[in-house]
Amino acid sequence: MRLRNAQRWVGCTLGLLLLWSVQVFAQHSHSVAASNISDVKAKPAAPAPVPLNDLITEALERNPEIKAMQRSFDMMRARVPQAKALPEPMLSYGYAGNAPLPPFDIQKGDPASARTLSFTQELPFPGKLAIKGKMANVAAEAEWWNYEQVRLNVVAEVKDAYFDLYYLYKATETIEKNKELLEKFVKIAEASYSVGKGIQQDVLKAQVEVSKLVDQLTVLEQRKQTAEARLNSLLFREMETPLGRPEEVKPREFTYSLTDLREMALTNFPTLKAQRRRIDREQYGVELARKDFYPDFNVGVTYFNRPGLPEMYAVNVGVKIPLYFWQKQRPAVAEATASAATEKQRLENTTTLLFFRIKDRYLAATTAQRLVKLYGTTIIPQSSLSLESAISGYEVGKVDFLTLLDNLVTLLNYELSYYEQLSNEEKAIAALEPFVGINLRP
Repeated sequence: MRLRNAQRWVGCTLGLLLLWSVQVFAQHSHSVAASNISDVKAKPAAPAPVPLNDLITEALERNPEIKAMQRSFDMMRARVPQAKALPEPMLSYGYAGNAPLPPFDIQKGDPASARTLSFTQELPFPGKLAIKGKMANVAAEAEWWNYEQVRLNVVAEVKDAYFDLYYLYKATETIEKNKELLEKFVKIAEASYSVGKGIQQDVLKAQVEVSKLVDQLTVLEQRKQTAEARLNSLLFREMETPLGRPEEVKPREFTYSLTDLREMALTNFPTLKAQRRRIDREQYGVELARKDFYPDFNVGVTYFNRPGLPEMYAVNVGVKIPLYFWQKQRPAVAEATASAATEKQRLENTTTLLFFRIKDRYLAATTAQRLVKLYGTTIIPQSSLSLESAISGYEVGKVDFLTLLDNLVTLLNYELSYYEQLSNEEKAIAALEPFVGINLRP
């Protein structure tokens, strides 16, 4: 009598649990496609989601490298008016005469004795100062684009860490739900075994699978702490500062082609813009070196004070003669030309490497997008139906417990892969943004 009652209890429990399991996994399959899996049972309210844009704003405000690059740009911009300015004039005072140096007495009426006051101004050859101003200006522009590149890189790093953390939260959530379900399966296996309807291997296998999930949760917790520490470091917070959970990520179409991304990069990539400005600077340098073949000038005026004699004035004009041009001017032109050629080669190398990196990340993004769609619309729904079929077969004795368990674990792994690929897609797109200079996920 007790045996029959126990069997009826197991059958009832099994039926209710399996019905509940079907409902849970049906919810899973529908919600995965929508990226919003329902809870197996009511849980405490989750912490408020942390908007990605808020973290990006904080990182940009607090990052010391960005602040340093801003100061560097200010420094380069301050050099522009200096470069265009004339050299400082020279004002000098002198004494001439036969009297002893101290106290500088002037012999009245002596034409060779006088106090002098001179003013001299150096005048570079026409066009030199304008070229120096252009060189300083494009150098400042290059530094601005270096600043922009650092800013975009920081944004990309924050996004990468954020989506890493998103996957870890979703993986933890998914495994915890499946762990609860597996624990129910363990109870079913134990109850079936206790009334002679099951075997001990089913119990042990179910227990092993639960232990595996516990192990995965332990690893995920460690990874989550590391990801939070990384994100906090990008925000220049204390490592243990609570972050909260990331916002839900919805699958979205990525509509840009590889050609679109390359064209945008050629136009917007800050590093390319900086290198183009450096090329301009070196070309101005060649022009300036060639102007050094022409002489600079200096003009001056001198006042003579001669007690007892009329005051005198003298005007002088000087010319710097580039006499040793084969040692100075010619090598300077060769140096400037070589420097310009070097910058052009660096630009070509950067462009080649840029196209490779764009293609690499584009392929990563599009591959992940296809996998997200495949998991969400095909694999997970099919796996869910397979589990439902296994449950139905188990109820009538056509499917063994291990097969049922295998279907459950398979669906779990597909769900984890779905969230991993969703995270990978967003990370790959974020990695593209510093190259193209725009937000690809507005």
